[in-house]
Amino acid sequence: MASTERVVGLFDGVRLTPTQRRIAHCLVQHAPAIGYLSAAEVAELAGVSQPSVTRFAVALGHDGYPALRRRLRELTAAAPGPPPAGNELQQAVRAEIDNLDRLAGQLADRERIAETGRLLAASRPLPVLGLRSAAPLAAYFAYFAAKVHPDVRVLDDGGSLLTDRLEQAAEAGARALLAFVLPRYPRETLDALREARAAQLTVVAITDSPVSPATEHADVVLSAAVGAQLVFDLHTAPMTLAMVLLQAICDAAPAETQRRLEAFEASAARRQLFLG
Repeated sequence: MASTERVVGLFDGVRLTPTQRRIAHCLVQHAPAIGYLSAAEVAELAGVSQPSVTRFAVALGHDGYPALRRRLRELTAAAPGPPPAGNELQQAVRAEIDNLDRLAGQLADRERIAETGRLLAASRPLPVLGLRSAAPLAAYFAYFAAKVHPDVRVLDDGGSLLTDRLEQAAEAGARALLAFVLPRYPRETLDALREARAAQLTVVAITDSPVSPATEHADVVLSAAVGAQLVFDLHTAPMTLAMVLLQAICDAAPAETQRRLEAFEASAARRQLFLG
């Protein structure tokens, strides 16, 4: 298990405050070195006070930050084993396979995904948010979702109009927002999540970690790791999770899904959209 995953495991079952989630996210982001940083250095990295770091350590069941730091050193120590096989490109692809394998393990709780699918299926319209690097994922999800959902609205532009579009969706009857929140976590995305909750929308976030900044502003957090071995991130696991969630939307209303898919196929055949 990678050191970052071991650090994430520290927070399982612990209810963290927004400030503590910021510290937790900092620990995960700096996992290889975090066991050698002082409380003051962690506070500076996380943008919190030093006493907050101490209280965070206590919340995790330690006597103070020194005890937490010792535990972090244990968790991030390099485990003995054979060197990674293959070149750096092969290693990046194999890391994505590991990310998918971990996602598969998370999906053992089918009811959580099913419940989220029912929530999104019932939202008419269904706004889907994705800014910057997350925009292609939002568009990919929305392209297929529109075949089984009558009103999917992609929100992929920031600025003042984004709030307008969120409020318009809520006024039109939207009950939920699906948001893709991926590193480097655009500030506009987090602002939009706050606006969505102010508009009484239930926020479902697909993000890279259970301690990502999105967790402060989302009602439902679904995590899938992002590959960081190449110059630009790999989003294989988040995209897979998005399509799993779309399957849950289809399962929430199977009769309507079948009717809409048959109608689309009839239309596509009439217009000769596809060669095969």
